[in-house]
Amino acid sequence: MIDVLVAGGGPAGLATAIHAALAGMEAVVVEPRPGPVDKACGEGLMPSGAAALLGLGVRPEGRPLAGIRYVDGGDRVQAEFRRGSGLGVRRTALHDALSRRAAEVGVRVVRGRVEEVRQHHDRVEAAGLRARWLVAADGLHSPLRAMLGLRLPDTRPRRYGLRRHYLVAPWTDFVEVHWADESEAYVTPVGDDLVGVAVLSSRRRGYQEHLADFPELAARLTGPAATSVRGAGPLRQRVRRRVSGRVLLVGDAAGYIDALTGEGLSLALLSARALVGCLRAGDPDSYEEAWLRLSRRHRLLTGALLGTRRYRGAARLIVPAARRLPVLFGAAVHALS
Repeated sequence: MIDVLVAGGGPAGLATAIHAALAGMEAVVVEPRPGPVDKACGEGLMPSGAAALLGLGVRPEGRPLAGIRYVDGGDRVQAEFRRGSGLGVRRTALHDALSRRAAEVGVRVVRGRVEEVRQHHDRVEAAGLRARWLVAADGLHSPLRAMLGLRLPDTRPRRYGLRRHYLVAPWTDFVEVHWADESEAYVTPVGDDLVGVAVLSSRRRGYQEHLADFPELAARLTGPAATSVRGAGPLRQRVRRRVSGRVLLVGDAAGYIDALTGEGLSLALLSARALVGCLRAGDPDSYEEAWLRLSRRHRLLTGALLGTRRYRGAARLIVPAARRLPVLFGAAVHALS
């Protein structure tokens, strides 16, 4: 019987398995897709997430990020990270680096899918394996979360994300968030000649139609598209709890608000460390409180920004307000980082 079985070999799942292996546990990852796996993602790590990667011994190639800049036409405001740099990194490069590190520390990755879970007082059985604990790291629309009855309904407007890369030299070492009436564009430098542009909106339409709402940004994207458009959504996923018997949820499977503040990857990495710490301490139920504590600022700030979308035109006041209150904006960036 292994110690930790992880369903899902994305960044959250691999980080959990690496932490478990470094803690002296036997960890096995079950993943149906060959790597590296790409998906729609802002590809920006906050300084806390970049530090968490280093703590795992993972050093993917990418671009240092100095801070966050909000842009609305000619109005703009920016704040630098106060404690270290963030990291812009291609999702595939991050996955590849995590996979190599997992192999180095003895994590076994098997091709397959967890389609049924049987829980007992001392173990869990899934994918033909027996383990002391099962970690669901199977993504935004986690089948395991639904199977365990942990998904909650959500009646708020649905938001979706679309992402594409462009062969153009980054014009800044800041993550830029461009605001429009119905959408935001999230620009992340991920290479010396590559930027990722993710568009977030509740309006369903094509990527180029969304990009037309940001003429200043579109004018900068002079290079050819380097990747096809990838989509994700609905983004908001409400979860009843993150611990169910011997099954624990991590990453997007543990619940998601929105990609607007760019914390998804960082929160996933920090939550993976907290989860394994709770297992080592023999107190898995404490992971729920740990996750809520780690995500508290993200949930509050992201929720507040999304709340402006309920009022027509209110989102266009965010950048002017942040420019007039730079100390407050800087404090918010610091809190998120």
